[in-house]
Amino acid sequence: MPRGQNSKLRTRRRHRQAQSGTQGLTGAQATAAEEEAASSSPPPPLGVTTPRKPAAKSRSTLKSRQRALATTTKPAGVSPTRSSEGAKGQMEQKHSSSQAPVSAVRSRKGPLRQTVSLLVQFLMHMYKKKRPVTKAHMLKFINKKCQKQFPEILRRACFSMEVVFGVDLKEVDRTKHSYTFVSKMALPDNGTMGCGRGLPKTGLLMCLLGVILMKGNCATEENIWEFLNKVSVYAGKRHFLFGEPKKLITQGLVKLKYLEYRQVANSDPARYEFLWGPRAHAETSKMKVLEFLAKIDHTVPRAFQSCFEEALRDEEERA
Repeated sequence: MPRGQNSKLRTRRRHRQAQSGTQGLTGAQATAAEEEAASSSPPPPLGVTTPRKPAAKSRSTLKSRQRALATTTKPAGVSPTRSSEGAKGQMEQKHSSSQAPVSAVRSRKGPLRQTVSLLVQFLMHMYKKKRPVTKAHMLKFINKKCQKQFPEILRRACFSMEVVFGVDLKEVDRTKHSYTFVSKMALPDNGTMGCGRGLPKTGLLMCLLGVILMKGNCATEENIWEFLNKVSVYAGKRHFLFGEPKKLITQGLVKLKYLEYRQVANSDPARYEFLWGPRAHAETSKMKVLEFLAKIDHTVPRAFQSCFEEALRDEEERA
């Protein structure tokens, strides 16, 4: 074969090797990014850990809310772990056309925690479909080895759904063990607001209302983003669950009148602050938000003395 053709063949071969190497590097970079994100993720929510002793400080509550919200940063579509393969197979057979949403509980070693994670995925899937569930239906998605622990599994799953997504699971028929979903606030589109991954944003809104309450009913924009940045939610950076966070908060929730967003008086350069909007006052109360915060922190509303007294006065005025 002439030298010229050999040279061309070698050039083409090197070019193909370079292309495959680049593709491999891209895949490796993606894997490394995922591993880095996983290693830097905050710890799981309180719903899957040993409950702490009640704490009265608001800082403790803020950190608890941050831990709870942080668990939603795991992308949707992640398959459950192997120890729940039986339940996973049933879910794939019954819902093959629609993959279950993100787990509100980060799976760690141990079949109980993994089962809780799987059950949360199933419950949120049913919530999005606006379908009630029964105990018998839930048991189909729980590994047989864990079914004796169903009450504890359900308790943990309900806790995570409430503090992360702002959705309660209420028993409506004790004889049939049937349950329905109740959102803490009447956000549009079943709480999804048509952005992010189609999961409820109610938990985020309740947390924001809590931050505002703890800051004396008026939180600066810096206060809000200081809280959100600690759960890896950043202004201008799209979040898989919340979409573009700043747009969601300063436009979406403001337009729906759940939040009020205004310029701080006489501020130069201009600074902004958040207050409860009229719709938040209509659909919830300071006491309900305080109960939400207390549940996350495994304490009681009375533990937040100044806010509790204010919430009591608010209840009296409402009555």
